[in-house]
Amino acid sequence: MTLRGRAFWLGAPGVGEIRPVSLQPPGPDEVVVRALWSGVSRGTETLVFRGGVPRSQHDAMRAPFQEGEFPAPVKYGYLSVGVVENGPDALRGRTVFCLYPHQTRYVVPAAAVTPVPEGVPPRRAVLAGTVETAVNALWDAAPLVGDRVAVVGGGMVGCSVAAVLARFPGARVQLVDADPTRAATAAALGVDFATPEAAAGDRDLVIHASATSAGLARSLELLAPEGTVVELSWYGDRAVTIPLGEHFHSRRLTVRGSQVGTISPAAKGRRTYADRLALALELLADPAFDALLTGESAFDELPAILPKLAGGELPALCHLVRYDADPGG
Repeated sequence: MTLRGRAFWLGAPGVGEIRPVSLQPPGPDEVVVRALWSGVSRGTETLVFRGGVPRSQHDAMRAPFQEGEFPAPVKYGYLSVGVVENGPDALRGRTVFCLYPHQTRYVVPAAAVTPVPEGVPPRRAVLAGTVETAVNALWDAAPLVGDRVAVVGGGMVGCSVAAVLARFPGARVQLVDADPTRAATAAALGVDFATPEAAAGDRDLVIHASATSAGLARSLELLAPEGTVVELSWYGDRAVTIPLGEHFHSRRLTVRGSQVGTISPAAKGRRTYADRLALALELLADPAFDALLTGESAFDELPAILPKLAGGELPALCHLVRYDADPGG
């Protein structure tokens, strides 16, 4: 019996389409997953959608189960939650997270899925990949008890970092964003909020995730002497300017890059990729993360929804894609 599914593809920059797919029968160490939910990672996926991945970063930006090549046609995405329909007994019937594109049904190695803990709703579990980024960033940042921390950029990644930091002992955390409506999100996550011009200074640590030159410049301004900015933004093909005059040298400031594609050096050798993802899923037991789920649509609507997300017509942090029952896959 041939397994079938349907997948979202970027046919050309700015043009999405749904294509039928035929799946190979699973091997002894593989699973068949029927999707329940997936999430649109608005920053990265809208960059891919508009064809903005620089040629030099085509290899670095590949998703684990990507098909096709940048700029298009390409099948891209990495926030999928589903139910194992077939596979090893220990996984059959389990709800799992997988770094897979938007597709109704797929076959992957059993090692590529991570069981969702009881107490974590499947729709919230789509955030696992983004919370994993936050975990890696905080391994890089290594905050201390009682640190004064600003998170500049209240998008999906920035809010995930703020949510994790809100549980850090003694940390005084402020989410900084130009959009004043993010104040409600900050309150739901349990952190303070400020617009860039009103943000508190003298910060020990700043996590920057706004993907703007202005946000990076403001991050440096907010630092205390010898403080560090951990740069999480992905700029794609856009040029970035950074002010290295004024107080940068006299205050001995540091800008450090962080990227989820590798394990932070602070944890390398002691934590695996599987450990990091499992930790992210454990953290998602906190219902405060529901504040990051800001929209929902059916899978068949995705070709019409992504242009609205990319163009800002449909504001969102994490937009959920719902997979309704589909006998054809």
